[in-house]
Amino acid sequence: MRPDESPNQEKGQPGFVSAALSGLCPSCGARTLFAAPAALAEECRACGLDLRKLERGGRFVGVVTMLLALVLIVAALGIDEWLRPPLWASLLFWAPVTVGAVIAALRIYKTMWVYHEYEESQS
Repeated sequence: MRPDESPNQEKGQPGFVSAALSGLCPSCGARTLFAAPAALAEECRACGLDLRKLERGGRFVGVVTMLLALVLIVAALGIDEWLRPPLWASLLFWAPVTVGAVIAALRIYKTMWVYHEYEESQS
Protein backbone atom coordinates (compact mmCIF):
# COMPACT_ATOMS: atom_id res chain seq x y z
CA MET A 1 0.00 0.00 0.00
CA ARG A 2 1.29 3.45 -0.91
CA PRO A 3 1.58 6.06 1.86
CA ASP A 4 -1.06 8.29 0.23
CA GLU A 5 -3.70 5.53 0.17
CA SER A 6 -6.13 4.98 2.98
CA PRO A 7 -6.49 1.38 4.24
CA ASN A 8 -10.06 0.97 2.94
CA GLN A 9 -9.49 2.60 -0.45
CA GLU A 10 -9.74 0.12 -3.28
CA LYS A 11 -7.05 0.11 -5.92
CA GLY A 12 -7.98 2.41 -8.79
CA GLN A 13 -10.82 4.13 -6.90
CA PRO A 14 -10.64 7.90 -6.45
CA GLY A 15 -10.38 9.46 -3.01
CA PHE A 16 -13.44 10.91 -1.33
CA VAL A 17 -12.64 14.57 -2.04
CA SER A 18 -11.88 13.71 -5.66
CA ALA A 19 -15.19 11.84 -5.91
CA ALA A 20 -17.00 14.81 -4.35
CA LEU A 21 -15.47 17.43 -6.61
CA SER A 22 -15.98 15.22 -9.68
CA GLY A 23 -19.57 14.37 -8.68
CA LEU A 24 -19.27 10.59 -8.85
CA CYS A 25 -22.37 8.47 -8.26
CA PRO A 26 -21.99 6.22 -5.18
CA SER A 27 -23.51 3.29 -7.08
CA CYS A 28 -21.91 3.27 -10.53
CA GLY A 29 -19.14 5.91 -10.30
CA ALA A 30 -20.44 7.99 -13.22
CA ARG A 31 -20.10 11.79 -13.07
CA THR A 32 -23.82 12.31 -12.55
CA LEU A 33 -24.19 13.24 -8.88
CA PHE A 34 -24.67 16.99 -9.46
CA ALA A 35 -27.05 18.76 -11.83
CA ALA A 36 -25.55 22.19 -11.07
CA PRO A 37 -22.34 23.27 -9.30
CA ALA A 38 -23.78 22.63 -5.81
CA ALA A 39 -27.21 21.08 -6.52
CA LEU A 40 -27.69 17.33 -6.47
CA ALA A 41 -29.30 15.68 -9.46
CA GLU A 42 -32.66 14.00 -8.92
CA GLU A 43 -31.32 10.65 -10.11
CA CYS A 44 -28.19 9.21 -11.68
CA ARG A 45 -28.47 9.36 -15.46
CA ALA A 46 -26.27 6.26 -15.80
CA CYS A 47 -27.75 3.78 -13.30
CA GLY A 48 -31.05 5.43 -12.26
CA LEU A 49 -30.20 5.67 -8.53
CA ASP A 50 -32.73 7.94 -6.79
CA LEU A 51 -30.54 10.65 -5.26
CA ARG A 52 -33.47 12.61 -3.80
CA LYS A 53 -34.15 9.72 -1.45
CA LEU A 54 -30.51 9.74 -0.31
CA GLU A 55 -30.42 13.51 0.25
CA ARG A 56 -33.19 13.58 2.86
CA GLY A 57 -31.92 14.56 6.26
CA GLY A 58 -28.81 16.34 4.98
CA ARG A 59 -30.17 19.75 5.82
CA PHE A 60 -27.20 21.15 7.70
CA VAL A 61 -25.85 22.98 4.66
CA GLY A 62 -26.70 26.29 6.35
CA VAL A 63 -24.43 25.41 9.25
CA VAL A 64 -21.64 24.40 6.87
CA THR A 65 -22.05 27.65 4.93
CA MET A 66 -22.07 29.79 8.09
CA LEU A 67 -18.95 28.10 9.46
CA LEU A 68 -17.20 28.61 6.14
CA ALA A 69 -18.33 32.26 6.12
CA LEU A 70 -16.85 32.72 9.59
CA VAL A 71 -13.52 31.28 8.45
CA LEU A 72 -13.49 33.45 5.32
CA ILE A 73 -14.37 36.62 7.27
CA VAL A 74 -11.61 36.01 9.81
CA ALA A 75 -9.15 35.32 6.97
CA ALA A 76 -10.22 38.47 5.11
CA LEU A 77 -9.89 40.62 8.22
CA GLY A 78 -6.48 39.13 9.00
CA ILE A 79 -5.19 39.70 5.48
CA ASP A 80 -6.63 43.21 5.45
CA GLU A 81 -4.87 44.02 8.72
CA TRP A 82 -1.60 42.46 7.55
CA LEU A 83 -1.38 43.69 3.93
CA ARG A 84 -3.78 46.67 3.82
CA PRO A 85 -4.78 46.09 0.16
CA PRO A 86 -7.01 48.59 -1.65
CA LEU A 87 -10.73 47.84 -1.63
CA TRP A 88 -10.81 46.90 -5.33
CA ALA A 89 -8.03 44.33 -4.81
CA SER A 90 -9.86 42.80 -1.85
CA LEU A 91 -13.08 42.51 -3.86
CA LEU A 92 -11.22 41.11 -6.85
CA PHE A 93 -9.61 38.44 -4.65
CA TRP A 94 -12.31 37.55 -2.12
CA ALA A 95 -15.32 37.33 -4.47
CA PRO A 96 -14.06 34.33 -6.49
CA VAL A 97 -12.43 32.75 -3.43
CA THR A 98 -15.73 32.91 -1.55
CA VAL A 99 -17.78 31.48 -4.42
CA GLY A 100 -15.27 28.70 -5.05
CA ALA A 101 -14.96 27.80 -1.38
CA VAL A 102 -18.73 27.65 -0.87
CA ILE A 103 -19.28 25.49 -3.95
CA ALA A 104 -16.42 23.15 -2.99
CA ALA A 105 -17.61 22.87 0.63
CA LEU A 106 -21.21 22.18 -0.38
CA ARG A 107 -20.16 19.56 -2.94
CA ILE A 108 -17.98 17.80 -0.36
CA TYR A 109 -20.70 17.95 2.32
CA LYS A 110 -23.51 16.78 0.03
CA THR A 111 -21.37 13.97 -1.40
CA MET A 112 -20.44 12.89 2.12
CA TRP A 113 -24.11 12.79 3.08
CA VAL A 114 -25.24 10.92 -0.06
CA TYR A 115 -22.41 8.37 0.25
CA HIS A 116 -23.25 7.85 3.93
CA GLU A 117 -26.95 7.35 3.19
CA TYR A 118 -26.10 5.04 0.28
CA GLU A 119 -23.94 2.89 2.56
CA GLU A 120 -26.77 2.81 5.14
CA SER A 121 -29.31 1.74 2.52
CA GLN A 122 -27.05 -1.08 1.32
CA SER A 123 -26.74 -2.56 4.83
